[in-house]
Amino acid sequence: MAKQVNQYDKIFRENIEAVLPSLMDTILGITAVELEELPDDIQHTKERKPDVLKKITDVHGTTFVLHIEFQLVDEPEMVYRMAEYFIMLVRKYKTAVRQFVIFLGANQPQMPTQLDVDVLRFRFPLISFIQIDYRLFLKANKPEEILLAVLANFNTSSPEAVLKSIIERIEETAKGDFSLRRYFSQLRVLAQLRNLELVLKTTMDSIAKFISEERDVLYLRGFDKGEEKAEERVVKNLLTKLSLSLEEVADIAGVSVEFVNDIQQRLTNAK
Repeated sequence: MAKQVNQYDKIFRENIEAVLPSLMDTILGITAVELEELPDDIQHTKERKPDVLKKITDVHGTTFVLHIEFQLVDEPEMVYRMAEYFIMLVRKYKTAVRQFVIFLGANQPQMPTQLDVDVLRFRFPLISFIQIDYRLFLKANKPEEILLAVLANFNTSSPEAVLKSIIERIEETAKGDFSLRRYFSQLRVLAQLRNLELVLKTTMDSIAKFISEERDVLYLRGFDKGEEKAEERVVKNLLTKLSLSLEEVADIAGVSVEFVNDIQQRLTNAK
């Protein structure tokens, strides 16, 4: 689970700047006219690193600190963590603070969202992706947003149909083969959070013939045809010159683990 959490966390940190404006507008109900990056280290007696921390001025002229946490695990003590964040943020910025926890798990979270102890009363909004219609993300024009559809509510649509639509929309909106390969790699990771990796593989195989040759799905999975690609040369150098795991090589080169594994097998067979 720890490795899986790290993988999804990496994806959200890479994509958050592209996703945040739409996420605020459609999910959080915040329309920003000004957005300022804030340092993500909050330290007084202890250090915390929020997932998202921005200074926002909305269309009504209200200025506040926006704090968002993405959560995969249904954490019973999340309310204490959010309360700690709230106090530290108010103390540091001396302004209003709006907090949200966005839950990415497959089930409806049961974590407490409010604290009422003696003189302290605190609460935070909890938003569960599994209750959001996947079509909200599918109609976006950024691949980073379209990816989120795999974590949303499929309603009566089959996983195969939803994944096919996600793949096609990513293919339509990604700019360049390198970006497309990156988003497909991220889709594989996010699909694991819904136990859809086998469905995704079958779906990708089934639509391969409908995607243009220069964006062939088999090529995107690492089995390219013809001359050696620049990414393959990078992977070969990393495998032969450094002592790195397949995951580390894939992360550095920006390709899938399957792509790295295929090249490693070919290097081994060539010896």
